[in-house]
Amino acid sequence: MQNRRDFIKQASMLLAGGVVMPRLLSSCNEAASAKNIGLQLYSLRDMVKESGIRAVLETVAKMGYKNLETASSDKSKIYGLEPSEFRKIVTDLGMKCTSAHLNQSYTKATEGAVMAWWDKAIETYNEAGVKYIVQPSIDINKDTTTDDLKVFCDYFNSVGYKTAAASIAFGYHNHAFEFRKIGDQLIYDFLLDNVSPNHVFFELDVYWCIVGGGDPVAYLKNRPRQFKTLHIKDEKEIGASGQIDFKPIFDQMTANKVKDWYVEVEEYTDNDPVASVQQSFDYLNKAEYVK
Repeated sequence: MQNRRDFIKQASMLLAGGVVMPRLLSSCNEAASAKNIGLQLYSLRDMVKESGIRAVLETVAKMGYKNLETASSDKSKIYGLEPSEFRKIVTDLGMKCTSAHLNQSYTKATEGAVMAWWDKAIETYNEAGVKYIVQPSIDINKDTTTDDLKVFCDYFNSVGYKTAAASIAFGYHNHAFEFRKIGDQLIYDFLLDNVSPNHVFFELDVYWCIVGGGDPVAYLKNRPRQFKTLHIKDEKEIGASGQIDFKPIFDQMTANKVKDWYVEVEEYTDNDPVASVQQSFDYLNKAEYVK
């Protein structure tokens, strides 16, 4: 059986030579291009390392993905490329990159250095043309207090003011830990309640919300102003677990007029990231509730 490394290498070589693989490119048609299906590029993180970002972008473009979110923490370049070069490659492939995950650990003691880092990052990603910059997580442990959470909220507000000056919205992406309590306060609700909704939005990861015990549809319905983007995720490939009903999530997204959302695949059934990302696209592309 072909292993993942060999598969990725073969995919890259065939794409570079202009050869179309039926299994890889089964959705490369007019129907595929009609839907604005997004991808968090973390889904193909191993391929990025092994074959480079150009091969990854060519692969996902031919799958039919149209909307991208990066996962690169360099403040000056994007996957090793100048932002203008990255933007041109994406555009030439018929896609757009609308969002970026950027992570910085923050404490009051490091505030000056962290804010200077953000100044450069905002400049970089503004040149790349993104609409959103998203902090993918924060450092929370068993000793974290609500006072600590308030520090994070104030930090988010400060970064949000900076990104707004570049016409970029700043957001926060959840995992499952935000759905536990500190005292009688649910962490996620505390964050939602203590940021400036004019300067900080939330990117709802529906899988981690459900794992944590939350209801993504209820959050979207009750706080429509605060959710601008979503991660559409399952345990592995989208739809493979059969445990998540994506239709009401997409119906509420449509009601809220959410336009930008991104597939994220973190685990793979056959240890084959490319096939898993393709399978996820095909599942959503066939779903009538995905507009």
